[in-house]
Amino acid sequence: MKRVVAYVLLFIIVVSVASIIITLQYKQLEDQGTRLKRFSSYTELKKFIEENLETPYYGVYRGTDFVFLADSSETSPTVEYSKTNVQVEGVDEADIVKTDGKYIYVASGGNVTIVKAYPPEEAEVLSKIELNGTVTGIYVNKDRLIVFESNFPFFRAFYAYEPFHEQTYVKVYDISDRRTPTLKRNISLSGWYFNSRMIDDYVYVVVNSPAIKTNEEGEIEVLLPKISVNNREKTVPASKIYYSEVSDYYYTYTIIMAINVQNDQEEPTYETILMGITSSMYVSLNNIYLVVPKRSETGAETTIIHRIHIEGSKIKYEASGQVPGRVLNQFSMDEYRGYFRIATTTGHVARNLEEATSANHIYILDMNMSIVGKIENIAPGEKIYSARFMGNRCYLVTFKKVDPFFVIDLEDPTNPKILGKLKISGYSDYLHPYDENHIIGIGKETVEAEEGDFAWYQGVKISLFDVSDVKNPKEISKYVIGDRGTETPVLYDHKALLFDKNRNLLVIPVLVAEINEEEYPEGVPPYVHGEYTWQGVYVFNISLEEGIVLRGRITHLENETISTIYYYLYSPYMVKRALYIGNILYTISDKKIKMNSLDTLEEINEIKL
Repeated sequence: MKRVVAYVLLFIIVVSVASIIITLQYKQLEDQGTRLKRFSSYTELKKFIEENLETPYYGVYRGTDFVFLADSSETSPTVEYSKTNVQVEGVDEADIVKTDGKYIYVASGGNVTIVKAYPPEEAEVLSKIELNGTVTGIYVNKDRLIVFESNFPFFRAFYAYEPFHEQTYVKVYDISDRRTPTLKRNISLSGWYFNSRMIDDYVYVVVNSPAIKTNEEGEIEVLLPKISVNNREKTVPASKIYYSEVSDYYYTYTIIMAINVQNDQEEPTYETILMGITSSMYVSLNNIYLVVPKRSETGAETTIIHRIHIEGSKIKYEASGQVPGRVLNQFSMDEYRGYFRIATTTGHVARNLEEATSANHIYILDMNMSIVGKIENIAPGEKIYSARFMGNRCYLVTFKKVDPFFVIDLEDPTNPKILGKLKISGYSDYLHPYDENHIIGIGKETVEAEEGDFAWYQGVKISLFDVSDVKNPKEISKYVIGDRGTETPVLYDHKALLFDKNRNLLVIPVLVAEINEEEYPEGVPPYVHGEYTWQGVYVFNISLEEGIVLRGRITHLENETISTIYYYLYSPYMVKRALYIGNILYTISDKKIKMNSLDTLEEINEIKL
């Protein structure tokens, strides 16, 4: 009997100690301020926002992130076609152009055009969906077309006292008959489209929705998000809204919604978080990671990370954490074997090294969003220009005057380490895997400045790096396009890149600027911009044996000109995307699709949109 009593007492003690430990751990999370909570009422929500408005409210910044999508159609065409350049295999990203191997779908302004594209001799426009707003991206899932539409006027004044009326629309069309698309679902959310992903039959859309509005007297009204499904509108109650106590700005809700695009009877599911403006997003097959920047009173920068688990229609907030610094883009983040990896930059870059305070860091977190490993103070005085996580490695490019290309080992999550680095002229804004031991870099060539600790950027540079010897990475091939002023959308939008290793094919849209060297008999100064002379795609062969070799160029601007509108160069004939179906290369602008042979690059056909 005494032994039984002893065991019972021991059990009670163990449970009590465990309870205390769990309570302390939870308290620690609460003290960190990163764990999300839920409001109990609208009154609590209103009081929280009013007490935490740290800066005057004049308006809300709207980020735009136009992305490309992958085709998830289960119907296999009779020919091969190019897949989407996405970050995570199996996680599609929306874009303005996509193909399913027979048809091409093009979003331009307020229209979506469906084109029969293959075979090229039979190419024709089948139908055009006209919308009231601006199309920000599309997906195709079997015989369903998913369109994201925004009604936000682009040139609206930023400082506005009138209530926000911007809506994001998610429209699902039945396109089993491509000539007559039929609208099946019309879902709207108050706010502006931030980003989305598609996994199997589910589209996950992220919308930023304003939390307050002001009148001319400066009085603040706290808003609640509204969601409408096929004209059935409802308001999200305050008791369903999560919030974090560490955000600088409580002006914005983030709504994450899951939509089954194949089953019209399944109601969309969603979660809503009051957490300031989301700056970037990474999505794996199982989790959405939303990051929010925070700046303390002393100026220190922190990135708040929220992990939301997704599984079909299920959306569940699970963990939050924070790391020092700011994130560049989605490629600065990655999930691998139960760990989340993130690269950040703190401080600022200055032309004089003595004034620079910047440094770069890599943090590894577990699924509870707790830091378990880190490397800090990489390349002091510089900032991250591109990052790419690949399995047990991270490739990092920082820049100030020359390009340090870092190879970082992440095999032991608790002890990451730099394996090697390469310093060359120029920098890479985007890194793309060629194979396990080779990386493609796309950025700018540079010339070191004599008048300070910086460099003048020049033309677009494509590099091929060999990292088979991790301690001594090498640039084994490079190609520079144009002079200072030359641009490509690949530098800020990875979906504009067409790459196929099996075909040794690399295609990028380029706006070429060239300098007339005869105007500078004593030599061209490195700061001189070239004149814009050409726009279209550059088509390369890329291989380990021959490196990067130009095959030719294709343009839609033979008899057209490029205009300057609000300081931006634009023409409806500027090529934005390229893809292939079979042995045909398709180039797409707002007004035209051109078809060329992949073997010879000779033109086969073209159609006007």
